[in-house]
Amino acid sequence: MIRLTKRLLFAIEAVLDIAYNAGATPVRSLEITEREGIPRRYLEPVLQELVRAKILVGIRGPSGGYRLARERRRISLGDIVRTVRNLETGEDPISDPAGSALGHQVVRPLWLELQDETMRRLDALTLEDLCARAHRAGIEGRAAAGGDFEI
Repeated sequence: MIRLTKRLLFAIEAVLDIAYNAGATPVRSLEITEREGIPRRYLEPVLQELVRAKILVGIRGPSGGYRLARERRRISLGDIVRTVRNLETGEDPISDPAGSALGHQVVRPLWLELQDETMRRLDALTLEDLCARAHRAGIEGRAAAGGDFEI
């Protein structure tokens, strides 16, 4: 089930920050913490999981930080949601055998349909779309008008 948790919200904000502030140097986690107000205890484990999922690339060293693993237009919100959902440990009530016939045959299938529809919408929204929204909102960033990916 998709729940907007702090972890998910912070993950989306962090990846968007990296996409929006990409430049010649990687974005450091300290910069993200300062700009977005995300506590480091939430940020670091999520960033590492996003690296494992090949959404981000971690660069070590004194001038290290994080970059997108691919172009903004090739990373969807669905990618981020799926990655963070893998970190969640709560029990999914949909799979609980307890419940009534109404719950199992009407409510749960409806909830699964809504969840599938939500994921389709999240898959259709890319970091490029969110960066464009931030730019239209007048939010300043290092890469507000430029590219985001270097080889």
